[in-house]
Amino acid sequence: MSFLQTISESRWATRLVHHFPPGQFGRYLLVGICNTVFGYSTYAVLTALLTPHVPFAYVVANLIAGLLNITFSFLNYKWFVFKTRGGYLREWSRCIVVYGGTMLLGTAVLPVTVFLLRQLTPADRSAPYIAGAIQTGAGAIASFLGHKNFSFAQPPAVADHGPH
Repeated sequence: MSFLQTISESRWATRLVHHFPPGQFGRYLLVGICNTVFGYSTYAVLTALLTPHVPFAYVVANLIAGLLNITFSFLNYKWFVFKTRGGYLREWSRCIVVYGGTMLLGTAVLPVTVFLLRQLTPADRSAPYIAGAIQTGAGAIASFLGHKNFSFAQPPAVADHGPH
């Protein structure tokens, strides 16, 4: 490995690590676990409550739970991970964009991942589950970067240049 290659790789690594401030990604993962438990519980309870009264209750439950869960996640990320002040509506709407984007991308990539797993590994019946786990991990990283750099991004400070 050449000296220049070593330097360029270390700069790349430094830039990459810069996107994951110490503690922030760990807090994101912990809050994400809480959000996942809340999200699934909300869906399950709404499904159980609506099933006797509404056809395809799980679809209605999923839509209602989705908005509740995005809002719950948003508040947890705002207060405990990114610790921003104000801008609630702006940041909430941006969270919807980030979650919607990662869900669309994940849905588009999922069949390709399942196909590749089936072709490149002995996993056939388990390929969708393995792909889902891979997607979950990739989605957590993509969502973190989306929330950090878009949903909860702070406007750059205006430098006071004053008269020189």
